[in-house]
Parts: sequence; structure tokens; C-alpha cells
Amino acid sequence: MRAEIETMTSEIKQAIDLLRRHLDWDSSLKRLDVLNAQSENPNFWDDAAAAQKLMRERQFLESAIDGIRKLETGLQDNIDLIAMGEEEGDQSVVVEAESEIKALKADVDKRQIEMLLSGEADKFDTYVEVHSGAGGTESQDWAAMLLRMYMRWAERAGMKVELLETHYGEEAGIKSATVQIKGHNAYGWMKTESGVHRLVRISPYDSQAKRHTSFASVWVYPVVDETIEVEVNESEVRIDTYRASGSGGQHVNTTDSAVRITHIPSGIVVQCQNERSQHKNRATAWDMLRARLYEAELQRREEAANKEEASKTDIGWGHQIRSYVLQPYQMVKDLRTGVQSTAPQDVLDGKIDEFMEAALAHRVHGGSVDVADAE
Repeated sequence: MRAEIETMTSEIKQAIDLLRRHLDWDSSLKRLDVLNAQSENPNFWDDAAAAQKLMRERQFLESAIDGIRKLETGLQDNIDLIAMGEEEGDQSVVVEAESEIKALKADVDKRQIEMLLSGEADKFDTYVEVHSGAGGTESQDWAAMLLRMYMRWAERAGMKVELLETHYGEEAGIKSATVQIKGHNAYGWMKTESGVHRLVRISPYDSQAKRHTSFASVWVYPVVDETIEVEVNESEVRIDTYRASGSGGQHVNTTDSAVRITHIPSGIVVQCQNERSQHKNRATAWDMLRARLYEAELQRREEAANKEEASKTDIGWGHQIRSYVLQPYQMVKDLRTGVQSTAPQDVLDGKIDEFMEAALAHRVHGGSVDVADAE
């Protein structure tokens, strides 16, 4: 076996051992047996909400355990194939097995990144707000491009997306929008996207074809479930109703069904206009407010735990995290991690996993990038 493959094999074994310890292997096997037994109980679905929660836990454990077993089996099978190929002098078998080991290394690397998603709220669904910056139509168009990027990413990841509210621009794009992304670890993956995103391009709205720089802000916060208690004093909020905006014609509501809730002490504002029922929009807006307050508490905890680290400023309004340059050259660069891509159209089509993975590792392990150099 070549030295490169021997090293890779050793790294995969070490990573598998780490994944087992992180999962608490023996305890997880016992817990999965308990969940399987509970799911076979005839009365299991009497409490649908509790049953769904247990089924999500069962699915997670089953996927994690099967994934580790698949890695172990795949590695051993290919080690045996290499030994057999070398013994029989069949180089094609050796080459194929080495290729499979390289693929296993990429798989185990991805699973180690997912291991970083162990925060209190990482497993939850997530809200994503996109706001255009100063600059009118140009920034509003950029905000719409960002919103599409995240919706495409979620679709690629097998997650569901629900548009909760949209304020359209006068000519094109959006002033703001909020979506809910539903899927395993949705918040854990998306949380590193909070911040200011910069676009540089030749504006399609400029008759002189000049280069423009636009900014849009992204705010990500988790959808909290019934196990998370967030107290909100109703005397500290202001509730406004208004007519839902749309792109015109039949899409515009004729009643004041949209709801905006302002939490006065924190200044947090949430709004929902997805439903034609004011009652449903109000309920969703309350859920969003609880989620925003919970996310603010998570931020306070993180900053208290990492107050000596520069990485604490990665999340929050006003911090530029990534530049997307379409002209005069093609480049997307993350200003926190230095990760870059020369295929911005692919990035804008939702292929942002490498940026997310690097940002997750950066949040956990720290490290810094010279912003001046990154620019």
C-alpha cells in the first residue's frame, strides 16, 4: 500500500473513532433500541407532537449509526481489496480501491464538520431575514439574489422553504424578506451566514454600464420548539396590523392581515404576512419574536464565553462577511476564513457548502484572517 493511502487510512480510522466517541456509541445504540420499541407501541401516535419529536431523534441516531458503520465497512473492504490486488498483481483492483478510500476520506471529513453542529439550537429549523442596504433598486435586486441563493441551497440540501413575508422594491428586487427553512440542523448550517454581504458588478440598471457596489444584510435565528421557554411580557410589545404588500394585482391583500410586532426593550421587530388570516400571521409573528429573543440570548452566552476572541464579531448586523465580485473579475471570497471561489454563478445558485463548513470550523477553532488581505 502506498504511503499516501496508508496515511489516509490512518486518518480515517482516527476520525471514525472520534465520531464514535462524539456520538457516545454504546449509549446511542441503547437509546435507538428504546426508540424502536416505543415506535412499535400501538398508542405511539396518540400524542402526535411527542411522537414526531421522538421519530426525529430516532431518524438522527439511525442515520448517524448507519453512517459510521458504512465508513468502517467501506474502509475495511477496500483495505482487503488492495491487499488482494497486490497479492494477485491486479493493479486495476488496487487503483479502484484507493479511489474508494479517497472518497471515504472526503465523506469522513464532511461528517467531522457536521460534528461541529452540536450547539444548543443547531438542530432547529431556522428563520432567515434578508434586508437590502442603501442604494435603491441596485441593492434591492442584490437582496433578491441573496434570498434566491439561500432558497436554492435549502432545496439542494433537501430542506423545505416557506416564505413568510416580502416587501418588494418599487422597480425590482426586495426591500426585505423572511423565510423559514425546515430541515435537520438548518440553523446550525445557516447561522454563519448572518452579516453583511457585498456585491460588485456592472449594474443592469445603469444605462452607462458603470460598476456598482451593493450591500445586503442577512440575519439568521432559530425556530424554537415547545421545549424552549422564552418569556415575553405583553406590556413590552407593540402590535401593528397592515395591508400585506405584493407584486401587484391579485397578489395584494385587501384586508389588514399582515402583522408586525415590536419588542420595545430590545428594539427587535418581526413581521409576517404569509397567511390571509391575521390570526395565523399573529401566531407566526409571536413565534418569530420568541425565536429572535432566544437567539439574542444565545449570542450573549457566546460572547461571554469568547470575549477574548476576535471571532465573536462574526455574527451580527454591520459586519461584512463575504464579497461577491462579478466584474471586473469573477470571485467570491469569505473575509473571515479566506475561502474563495472563482465560480460566483454557482455560489449564487446555492453552492455555498464550502463557505459554511469553513465558517463553522472557524467559529469553533478560532483563527483570524487579515481583512485587508482578504479584500
